[in-house]
Amino acid sequence: MQKFIAEDSFWELFPHAAVGIIVIRGMKGAAEVSADDAAAVAKLLREANERANSYLTSTTISENEVVRVWREAYQKFKTKKGARCSIENLLKRVLKDNPVRSITPSVDIYNAISLKYALPVGGEDIDAFAGDLRLGITEGGDAFRALGEDKDDPTLPGELCYRDDEGAVCRCFNWRDGQRTALKDDSENAFLIVECVDPARTCELDGALDEFADLMKRYLGAEVIARAVVDRAHPELVIAE
Repeated sequence: MQKFIAEDSFWELFPHAAVGIIVIRGMKGAAEVSADDAAAVAKLLREANERANSYLTSTTISENEVVRVWREAYQKFKTKKGARCSIENLLKRVLKDNPVRSITPSVDIYNAISLKYALPVGGEDIDAFAGDLRLGITEGGDAFRALGEDKDDPTLPGELCYRDDEGAVCRCFNWRDGQRTALKDDSENAFLIVECVDPARTCELDGALDEFADLMKRYLGAEVIARAVVDRAHPELVIAE
């Protein structure tokens, strides 16, 4: 049995956080998605870029509420210099009139959900996990190589990260994904995550999860194995038997 576990060290920092989880099986690879469905997903991403403008009430990225809460969150743990929440990076592109472009249907879907709801969203190949996936403060030294990099960059002591028995999966909460567990064009089984540290937005988190799951079923033919919100009262979820 394999679990996702949000550790006590996470809840000590963010007692009112909510982490939305979806586990899917049998996801179509990029080459298996029909041209019509790929075009429909790309359209959803374009619309989400436009929707994201509604969250940008200031031209100073850090002054927008959906970014400000994450800037404050990132001050509570050790980070790499310049590390920022993934949603800030997406919204910054929208603010600079450089919309998030289409990559593959699976990535387009989670970027569209992230932009539409202004929440951090990610996805990992669940078959690449070694043991349980844990979210918490690390002592540092967890093996990690970021996407697009050719050198290892281990975690720092006091850093908040997702990690398994082989090393870090995503560093600085939701800043950078690693190569080892990243979703690939031929990934079939995925662990999808939506994060919220603002208790006022938990209803939006629920809506994002429902739409996320529906889109993965509709366009990628995936079977949803689990859909749940992890909170302090329910810090664990079985993700594979």
